Amino acid sequence: MKKLLALLFSLFLLSSPSVFADDISDFEIEGISIGDSLLDYMTEDQILKGIEKTKDYYSYLKEPNKYAEVFLSEVFSIFDDGLSFIVKNNPKNQYITDKNEKYTILFVRGMIRFIEDIEGCIVKRDEIVEELSMMFPNTRKTEDSYPFQLDPSGNSMKYDVNFVFDSGDEVEVSCDNFEETFRIKNNYTEGLNIVIISKEILDWVSDY
Repeated sequence: MKKLLALLFSLFLLSSPSVFADDISDFEIEGISIGDSLLDYMTEDQILKGIEKTKDYYSYLKEPNKYAEVFLSEVFSIFDDGLSFIVKNNPKNQYITDKNEKYTILFVRGMIRFIEDIEGCIVKRDEIVEELSMMFPNTRKTEDSYPFQLDPSGNSMKYDVNFVFDSGDEVEVSCDNFEETFRIKNNYTEGLNIVIISKEILDWVSDY
């Protein structure tokens, strides 16, 4: 039975051994899992408009349009800055009739705003990391901080904690702290991200 990552905020549920898992396919964010078709949650027109808005997001990669990111900006119970997804970018293949073969979700991210409040974000991140450490006892945990590569000033930072599965898939909890001028210019929000990410996408974003 799938578990909601939103349940990270319930210590009672996390005390149950049944919450422990070794596979990201066991988890959902707001009811959405890796391997789902985004067509189950958005219309194709909405997806195509979303892909158009983010078409330059990964221009620095060797294959920038192999996958695409789509944002679902409605406010959820926990994720006040909405969700985003990375999907296989195959909208032009009109011969696919099974919708589950189109727009396959390979990355799900829930976002919580902490505008100009990196300290508050880190506190919440560390609370969630403590709970995830109990959920994923058999994963390798890594922690890193580094400049955000799209900010030429070097003053925007990311603070990541990753739980790495044997499959190469990961669950990431991170805080973004953008330089304010850069953030406003690019219309970015900043704060806490909880991400389920497949190895396929990790390999893609590492190839630049």
